[in-house]
Amino acid sequence: MMKGLLGRKLGMTQVFTEDGLLIPVTVIEASPNVVLQKKTEETDGYNAVQIGFEDKKEKNSTKPEIGHAKKANTAPKRFVREVRDCELDVNVGDLVSVDIFAPGEQVDVIGTSKGKGYQGTIVRNNAHQGPKTHGGSKNIRHIGSLATNGITSRQGRIMKGTVMPGHEGAKRTTAPNLTVIKVDKENNYVLIKGNVPGPKRGMVMIRTAKTSKGDKEPVTLVDYSKEAGE
Repeated sequence: MMKGLLGRKLGMTQVFTEDGLLIPVTVIEASPNVVLQKKTEETDGYNAVQIGFEDKKEKNSTKPEIGHAKKANTAPKRFVREVRDCELDVNVGDLVSVDIFAPGEQVDVIGTSKGKGYQGTIVRNNAHQGPKTHGGSKNIRHIGSLATNGITSRQGRIMKGTVMPGHEGAKRTTAPNLTVIKVDKENNYVLIKGNVPGPKRGMVMIRTAKTSKGDKEPVTLVDYSKEAGE
């Protein structure tokens, strides 16, 4: 069974446990998501909960988006995703907040990786450079011969899947089996150990880890607010 939440990646920082252990974390801001629709096996062929995150103006929305959101008594949402086989007991119009997750829980974080523009085959595919000596070869960072795979060399045909230069990044990426370090319901944010895909302010989805081998033991972080009060 799954559960999920949409949010924005704010950036990375580090926290300390009371044992003195430094943990690098990513801060994800996740204001309460709205349940826009519940899909069932009888009506849709599968079970899922559709959630929406971040309001957008009606003038920037289509009529179907506006009508769909009104069924949940909310504004049209900028980001809409589905959580299949969701374990949450929610109805249309309910709010889903960060407290569905707990410290120590294993999660997958899905986002769109940073776009890196047009890249050559060395950067994009980890290809080797050409010789820099031995006759003054000028084919140092260019792609090598392409149509030399057996009989295809006679046909001059390039095989499908041949690595080439092209657009790098800006793809849906999943960072699996990350640990939730802290959940702050009052300020609507989650601290997750390690890095997650995407740029700052990029939209991400936190969901139950699909291949987890079990949750971790929660850690106790240093509370600097108490020290300031003393």
